[in-house]
Amino acid sequence: MLRFNILGPLTLTWNTETITVPRGPKVRQLLTLLVLQPGAVVSHGTLVDELWGKEPPKTALSTVRTHVYHLRKMLREALGERTAHDPIATWSTGYILRALPEQVDAENFQRLARQGEALLDRGDLAEGSRLVRQALALWRGDPLTDVASGPVLTQHVRHLEELHMRTLQLRIDADMRMGLHCQIAAELKRLVACHPLNEWLHGQLITALYRSGRRGDALQAYHDMRSLLREELGLDPSLELQTLHQAILSDKAGNRCFVRSPVAAANRLFAGEMHRAS
Repeated sequence: MLRFNILGPLTLTWNTETITVPRGPKVRQLLTLLVLQPGAVVSHGTLVDELWGKEPPKTALSTVRTHVYHLRKMLREALGERTAHDPIATWSTGYILRALPEQVDAENFQRLARQGEALLDRGDLAEGSRLVRQALALWRGDPLTDVASGPVLTQHVRHLEELHMRTLQLRIDADMRMGLHCQIAAELKRLVACHPLNEWLHGQLITALYRSGRRGDALQAYHDMRSLLREELGLDPSLELQTLHQAILSDKAGNRCFVRSPVAAANRLFAGEMHRAS
């Protein structure tokens, strides 16, 4: 079965064999847009918007048809006799990739993440965590690192990155609920270095350090985070984090942890980024 992988560099595989990916930046952009919506019509307008933005040339539609022609030809040459079907179908309004969702790694990632989250919500930490880990294992790096991104693909990439972070937070939350504080403290340090303005991650690191018997390190992590937020965003830590800090100071945190939802943390982060941009 032909598989399309976009959670990292764009790759095509047939079973375990790697298939040559079509060359040409615009051809790769078109292929990627089709892969992101397997079995659905991608309109001419969407393709034109991706390739040229708000100022397409008068020949945009005919140029899209030419690119699709070359894409089909390249795929036929790469696939050879493995399949008798043209993977791309033409409709009056656009084009369709003849593929099932399970042939696309991004679709499998989202399915596993949804299933894992549902199990975690029901309290099945072991199985929910297993599925969430399976979802995260599909990522080979930043999505579409070798594909030029226009306005449409840029939005898709951002959406995938947000889903990845949410899924990672689900896995971390499951680990915390299972008492794996010592095991994930080092990973959380690395994550806050990569995402320094993510208060949720800072909160989990502080909690993991405290519950690992590292009270001093937990307090230092809080002070580092507070200094960063003030310097970068002009913000103080959230009320939840301040409460956690006071509990650790008095050594009465017990099972207290930073529980603010990832959505609330994301809204606060967005507000801070807007402040920096202004």
